[in-house]
Amino acid sequence: MASLQTEVDSGTLDSAFWETRSVGVEKIARTAISCSITVNVVASMGIFNAKLLPPELTFVQQAVALLMWAVLIYASAFVRPRLRLQFNPDLIALLAFYTFAVVSVFWSSLNATALMKSAALAMTTFGAFCLATRIDIEEIVRATSHGLFILVAASTFCALAIPDIGIDQTWMHSGQWQGVYESKQTLGFVGAYLMFFSCYRKMTGQGWLAFLVVFLVASTCVLASESRGAGAVALAACALLVTSMWSVGCMRVYATLPFVMCILAGILFLYFYVTGYDSIHVGDAKIDFTERTFIWHYAISHFDDAPLLGFGINGFWTVPSIYDYFEQNHGWVLDNYHSGYITILMETGFLGYVLFAASVLLFSNKILYLISTRSIERSHCALITGFVVLSFQTNFTETTFIRSTMFTSVLLVAFLLATCRPVPEPELQSVEMDAR
Repeated sequence: MASLQTEVDSGTLDSAFWETRSVGVEKIARTAISCSITVNVVASMGIFNAKLLPPELTFVQQAVALLMWAVLIYASAFVRPRLRLQFNPDLIALLAFYTFAVVSVFWSSLNATALMKSAALAMTTFGAFCLATRIDIEEIVRATSHGLFILVAASTFCALAIPDIGIDQTWMHSGQWQGVYESKQTLGFVGAYLMFFSCYRKMTGQGWLAFLVVFLVASTCVLASESRGAGAVALAACALLVTSMWSVGCMRVYATLPFVMCILAGILFLYFYVTGYDSIHVGDAKIDFTERTFIWHYAISHFDDAPLLGFGINGFWTVPSIYDYFEQNHGWVLDNYHSGYITILMETGFLGYVLFAASVLLFSNKILYLISTRSIERSHCALITGFVVLSFQTNFTETTFIRSTMFTSVLLVAFLLATCRPVPEPELQSVEMDAR
């Protein structure tokens, strides 16, 4: 009997040892994931100033970002799932769109850059799945905020102490802050995202001192960059968070905005397609959003060349005749549509845009259902809804949709995936609550 008892005790001790070891490994893995997120944010949110990183070395930023995604994916294998997704219509539509975007490379120019972008998009989409299922939202927000704060703090230092780097010296934007970036718009939107996350952290328990320091530095960068789009985004995002926590009715309205914006973008496409204008005409005024509409009109004028499937990922501006013609007519050219919606339309065609809009509609419907069944924490629902609205608003004038390495683009996918969770039927949940 004594021998048997000894064996039982030994088995219990072994089980406890392995359980403790498993917990220790998971803790290390979670720390690695948090660190990888912070480094990823620093490396991927925009192209650094040429005086900090020569243009020929910008690939280093992308390489570091992809390395951090590899670290996150590997480390997530040692973390127990916190959320299990349900294979329902919203998940199917979302995966169908991103799969379509990845395989669209096969009808693009098939150059090395397009192939690498397609592979990177596949990798980061899987990384978004790992984020959504393995890491708590609070941890994601904290690590992301740390990375964004490093960027705005470094940008503030450069603007004040090294103006040759931190302040735009060109005639068009002279005196405006650009921080560590080559573009003032990038700094503005980085500051806007940090303002949004700092508001969320304050509303969920962060102290006043930490909040004020972070919010003031972020808002200073937004104001000093004089990026009107970023300023509007920042104000709208913070107001959305506050009102969502104040009123469930407001949250329900906000949940429908991403799909509404998809419809508005479609109307914008139709306007340029039908009229042939290269700007928006309102009475005698012409609005071109700092010449962005020239790009939009030019891209849409080629829609009939590949209407159903599009030009494929990275397949439009790599066509020499398309690139050269725009440069000859305008004296400049960017391989950037300056609109995420037009990016989707031109690179994945009408079919891709329909898949994208369908996934957004199902997301909005799922958020409304999660609110009605109380199957998600209110603060998390407000964060996800606010971030999605923020991203969709940003994409009217900037391109972040289907960006393969930009962290906030992948975070959008993670938040969309986080809503693809199983939820109880309202009637069953009511019975369960009554029983308690």
